[in-house]
Amino acid sequence: MAHDGQGGMVEQGVLSADLLALTGAALDPVGQVFERARDSVRALVVQDGRVSGDLVEQHQFAAHGLAWLATYAESLRQMHGWATRLAAAGTFGEIEQLILQIAFGEYLSQIAGGIQMNQGEMVRLTDLGLPPSAAGPLREGAAGRLAAIGNSQAARSRLVELMEERAAEITVGRTGLGDELEMIREQFRRYAVEKVEPFAHDWHLKDDYIPMEVIEELAEMGVFGLTIPEEFGGFGLSKASMCVVSEELSRGYIGVGSLGTRSEIAAELILAGGTEEQKATWLPQIASGEKLPTAVFTEPNTGSDLGSLRTRAVKDENGDYVITGNKTWITHAARAHVMTLLARTDPGSSDYKGLSMFLAEKTPGDDETPFPTPGMTGGEIEVLGYRGMKEFELGFDGFKVKGENLLGGAEGKGFKQLMETFESARIQTAARAIGVAQSALDVGMRYAQERKQFGKPLIAFPRVSGKLAMMAVEIMIARQLTYFSAREKDEGIRCDLEAGMAKLLGARVAWANADNALQIHGGNGFALEYTISRILCDARILNIFEGAAEIQAQVIARRLLG
Repeated sequence: MAHDGQGGMVEQGVLSADLLALTGAALDPVGQVFERARDSVRALVVQDGRVSGDLVEQHQFAAHGLAWLATYAESLRQMHGWATRLAAAGTFGEIEQLILQIAFGEYLSQIAGGIQMNQGEMVRLTDLGLPPSAAGPLREGAAGRLAAIGNSQAARSRLVELMEERAAEITVGRTGLGDELEMIREQFRRYAVEKVEPFAHDWHLKDDYIPMEVIEELAEMGVFGLTIPEEFGGFGLSKASMCVVSEELSRGYIGVGSLGTRSEIAAELILAGGTEEQKATWLPQIASGEKLPTAVFTEPNTGSDLGSLRTRAVKDENGDYVITGNKTWITHAARAHVMTLLARTDPGSSDYKGLSMFLAEKTPGDDETPFPTPGMTGGEIEVLGYRGMKEFELGFDGFKVKGENLLGGAEGKGFKQLMETFESARIQTAARAIGVAQSALDVGMRYAQERKQFGKPLIAFPRVSGKLAMMAVEIMIARQLTYFSAREKDEGIRCDLEAGMAKLLGARVAWANADNALQIHGGNGFALEYTISRILCDARILNIFEGAAEIQAQVIARRLLG
């Protein structure tokens, strides 16, 4: 099959020139369609000059569809930017060209014909109030050409051929990150291959904790203090470095990749809202791994509606607080030393304004006595996947927190303090999703190469290789969107929109990749002994935690329409 190493496009075995010019030219019609869609949806939800929450809910499908359209538009912009940077550096090789053209071919076609929000929901431009003719700009010129031939069988087959040739490379295609970050990637990939992947499936099947030895080794490697400033005992590295570490550890096992999440959230809370004394006390201990934190926000009947929290914190005569209430879906709760705990300090309030955040100290427990601290009880929630830290329901009855551990030293700021962590948490979750998606590709491709049917390996069948190609392409799309949001965070630019998009897309890609990899395994994929069965279970949580996909789309839509 013919192919091009100089910026062309594989098209049914025929070459065309200047792929970057085509992708660049395709961005404008995508932007035009998005602006028309936004105006159309805005007309549905604006009342008296303001976006109405009731109307957004009434037109939820259109609003969430707009969020997905915006995510696709931003994804294509970031893919073109990635390719442009590689071309300028002289590293835009054939494999990267194929990824780019397939990405544009597929996403342009979906924008014009229907974006897959999930397996059962596809949003079309007509759902956003646009006429069928609105897709016209996407069916002509550069966009039309890419949509027609970008994601061809020839391109997918050639990409998988190159993936097989370059199996020793850590990622499929150059990521566009600098040498320092790629060295970090290589270090944590080695660790995951040696210390995580051989044991992860056994931990999962036995529903065991990740061994403390692993946590101690990660602490020595600086995982828990990665982005904490050096003055507080951390490494002071970028959010992009956090993405790389989270991605590679989650590629080994999402539980290990998620060990740093609670430290990231706790550190963000303390850095943004803590007093100087709280920063000096807690950040060095979190950075070193001496103190393991857990996030205690969600309640049994509130879910994502944090403004309705009912757990109470009452100040006693000594200036300390007594906590009463229930929490659920608390990860790694038994082993933790400190809880970032959200509770209501204003009993007369019924919304987020009466909430406060606490750094609630507790004694770590063990299997026999998971919660030895007075005033606190808990029970394990058995889960499908994401098992290595365990999930718990917690009960507080007379649980005491020192007054000095009220975050920021002032009541009523808890919700605002928590909101300031959402960008980093969602960027980190997007990176975890990329790691899980990559893990699915790893095991799916290995199985497709080794398993023979009808006298040849599965990878020789076009629909199998096509699945693998799209898995690799969407990993790169989600990765570039995630890195973009991380760069914005590092530069101090508000990026809740971009972080939300990265999380929204990354979670869908992880689930799609896991599902496709299991399909490649056939009946064996349904057997617990095969790794892909775990990866599928682990992937499913990503569309739920850190903001379910529907909540994520709602938040994005409100920002776009406001």
